[in-house]
Amino acid sequence: MSIRPTVFEFFAGGGLAGIGLSGTGLSGLDTVFANDMDPAKGRAFVANHPDIPFRLGDVWSLTPADLPGVPDLAWASSPCQDVSLAGARGGLEAGRSGAFWGFWRLIQGLADQDRAPRVIVLENVIGLLTSGDGRDFAAVCAAMVQAGYRVGALEMDAAHWLPQSRPRLFVVAMRDAALDGAPQASAPTGPFHSPRLMAAHARLPQAVRDAWAWWSLPVPPRRNLDLAALLEPDTAVDWLDDGDAVLALAAPLHRARIEAAVASGRRMVGAAYRRVRTEKGVKVQRLEIRFDGLAGCLRTPAGGSSRQYVVVCDDGRARVRRLTGREAARLMGVPHDYRLPSSESAALKLMGDAVAVPVVRALTEGLLLPGLTAHRAAA
Repeated sequence: MSIRPTVFEFFAGGGLAGIGLSGTGLSGLDTVFANDMDPAKGRAFVANHPDIPFRLGDVWSLTPADLPGVPDLAWASSPCQDVSLAGARGGLEAGRSGAFWGFWRLIQGLADQDRAPRVIVLENVIGLLTSGDGRDFAAVCAAMVQAGYRVGALEMDAAHWLPQSRPRLFVVAMRDAALDGAPQASAPTGPFHSPRLMAAHARLPQAVRDAWAWWSLPVPPRRNLDLAALLEPDTAVDWLDDGDAVLALAAPLHRARIEAAVASGRRMVGAAYRRVRTEKGVKVQRLEIRFDGLAGCLRTPAGGSSRQYVVVCDDGRARVRRLTGREAARLMGVPHDYRLPSSESAALKLMGDAVAVPVVRALTEGLLLPGLTAHRAAA
């Protein structure tokens, strides 16, 4: 038996959740099985975690017989496209996000064999709270409660740890002895119980609210890292020849930000996306920029937003380039020796679909491990 608690990692992508779960020394969890259906992500997972059993394929194709032993925790970063605010909002009934139910079928199968995990974590976009008029979030929580779990959720933004605005929802379900060590609050508290989470909780069926837990995490120390600190040197990157044309897409408010940054006489680094906006009934592309030390939320290059730009204002001018895959990995808290795909587009897709490592680590150290340690001590 593993000395450390064990985890099954579903929708594993390149394994970033597992890096956060693993911690250091005896303080962490060991991934003993991982799965994803994307071949490129699977290659990245195997390249970086060669000793972890990995199964490529649709989660619906798996059976409990494919899963080894009795896991302490099951982690699912199920696809978010159909519940994302940037997507079509088809909800969990749609194909990709409906993969959650393929994962849940496996949990039910493990339960039938007395192998169900003590703790389950579902990570998804914040849009899950309101997708399907709240029915999707309610359905997920109700399924966990009906299976004998106590359920709660946290909204955690990577910006507490990293210079990237990336709010994500973590639904955490625990049962039996795991509950004895898991920190809980008697009422919602900041910063991880947001107003939108509290509003979603108020819409839940009474049976789910009766089994609800306001999981408690320590408030993280103030972040002292900004975007500029994670970027490559100016001389090591390729600047866009048509940078002025990109900047010309800025709406008046964002153009004023750029002009103010140039006029400041200081080196200022911003992050920008091109968005499609409707102005006077016409759809137009607009550049939207921020100079607050944060990158915008990383997206996949083929998603609803274009690839993120870096804008550097100094020496009386503004220069524009695209964010690199390695810079995206740093914005996700990935170790420097993590092996990225050779293609920039593939690297950006891998990172854009992932979960930030320090967020998972904070959740693990503050909530998951205390619960699992209590369970093992009672076993």
